[in-house]
Amino acid sequence: MVVINVPDETAAPPDDAPAGWGSDAIAEALRATGVPYVALNPGSSYRGLHDSLVNYLGDRDPSMLVCLHEEHAVAIAHGYAKVTGEPMAVALHANVGLMHAAMAVYNAYCDRVPMIIVGATGPVDADRRRPWIDWLHTSADQAALVRDYVKWDDQPASAPASVAALLRGNQLTRTHPMAPVYLCFDVGVQEAELTGEPPTPRAERYPPFPDAQPSTDAVDAAVRLLAEAGNVVILAGGVGHDQHAWQRRIELAERLGASVVTDLKVGAGFPTDHPSHGAAPGLFINPANLELIRAADVVLSLDWLDLGGTLRQAYGEREVTARIVVATIDHQLWGGWAKVDQALHPADVLLHCRADVAVPALLERLPAAQPASTRDAPFTPEAADRTGQGAADQTGPTGAITVAHLQDTLREATSDRAVTLIRVPFAWDAARWPIGEPLDYLGADGGAGIGSGPGLAVGAALALRGGDRLPVAVLGDGDYLMGVTALWTAARHEIPLLVVVANNNSFFNDEVHQYRVARTRSRPVGNAHVGMRLQEPDPDVAGLARDLGFTGHGPIRDPADLGPALRKAVLAVRDGGQAVVDVRVERGYSAETAAAVANSP
Repeated sequence: MVVINVPDETAAPPDDAPAGWGSDAIAEALRATGVPYVALNPGSSYRGLHDSLVNYLGDRDPSMLVCLHEEHAVAIAHGYAKVTGEPMAVALHANVGLMHAAMAVYNAYCDRVPMIIVGATGPVDADRRRPWIDWLHTSADQAALVRDYVKWDDQPASAPASVAALLRGNQLTRTHPMAPVYLCFDVGVQEAELTGEPPTPRAERYPPFPDAQPSTDAVDAAVRLLAEAGNVVILAGGVGHDQHAWQRRIELAERLGASVVTDLKVGAGFPTDHPSHGAAPGLFINPANLELIRAADVVLSLDWLDLGGTLRQAYGEREVTARIVVATIDHQLWGGWAKVDQALHPADVLLHCRADVAVPALLERLPAAQPASTRDAPFTPEAADRTGQGAADQTGPTGAITVAHLQDTLREATSDRAVTLIRVPFAWDAARWPIGEPLDYLGADGGAGIGSGPGLAVGAALALRGGDRLPVAVLGDGDYLMGVTALWTAARHEIPLLVVVANNNSFFNDEVHQYRVARTRSRPVGNAHVGMRLQEPDPDVAGLARDLGFTGHGPIRDPADLGPALRKAVLAVRDGGQAVVDVRVERGYSAETAAAVANSP
């Protein structure tokens, strides 16, 4: 065996190192876009670019985040964008790395976040391919793997074209509606010597396209409907995290005396403890909120996710009697492959702009004095108690901790600091955790798969690092186990993060599906758990965390142990560490979630 000794010392490149290779020009263009990080799992197809990031740029602006899987690299960039609204870069190795990452790319596309994905292919020139491996890692049209769920792609054939592609990709991914872009760089272009003066990238001359503005006629028509309505419902969907825009939405609701409905599938859109807010949000719409919609004269949809499906749930087969005002430009990303257009919906007035542009345009033209909200009190856990829903029991029928008790205990353990909830499980009862600020909750993953939670958590925690917010992800055990190795990147790069695993040892959502199918077919419902349970052996959730550099706590089965374990984990994260707490919870949903799930076909 021949041993190759690769030295471990690290040497900084000279500050005035000249650009000599195609990949140097690509790296310089990547720096010009302003992305702070590039998440990657190394691969030979972009070895030239990797060398340029290290030995030309000095591993700064952007800095590399080492990941154990390409899907996690994309998920980390996704989580970062959910907090900042800004893109990170991701580097993927050839067609195989892109295939690994494809699910995460789809999530980011569905969630409408910006991202610059840098891919690579083996030499397009067949004479330059190494035997075997370069042939396997070269595709005739590599971007075809993801073209249906990225905003734009390119495979430039020269260094100047590569620089132009990065500048255009940066411009497009930052333009609303946002979505990832994919750029595939030929090994031959990366490893070719530059001839003549290297391209000089100036990203500031290629800014994002300005926001689309609604027509004056459309705004006037919407204002007439809203001002004359006796009962307005605002559906606050895919909105940004800007504090000013948050306040304008509150002002709009108060001016209209409107009720507001929000959704756990997207990030915080409106304070859930405000008097105008309806019933608690969920991944499935609360039946009480469907009642609000049915009673409305006018519904204002602010980029609501699946407006047609929501109206169908509210009205059934009956005609939609409310007048519908829609603010969105999401249709600009619709295609035929992924049915992200959702159900067809009526629109009496279309405001061709995103929600955060529509709200100030409406406020500018609305009459100054509007009736105050007729709701008596905000919808809070205390209000839920008065309506008979009551506080959660500490334990379920089998003595296990309930998710509701986990929520209450976690909220108490974090009560002295602002928390960003990065992710929550299906059983989450939003009535028990009010949302009061734009970064209080970040929403789901977009594509509704599984396994993205850990990567999203790491990326969001990276964006929050150094701030005053505690990053907390509450994950289901299936989601955690599928994506757990993403956590190593947080430990490696010293990113503070708290992960709490609501562990019911099951893919429980599918148990519910099997129960419903069996009941419909008059078959044994007692078999619903077969092929679903994560037991015999129980995965060592805390042990896996420790192996990846986190502190691991649990399994916590006794309610008396829950508070101390959470407080210990919170202290570790506040000190800059990373912690996972494995909490064994009762299988089941809150009454509100169960009712919403039952209302969904």
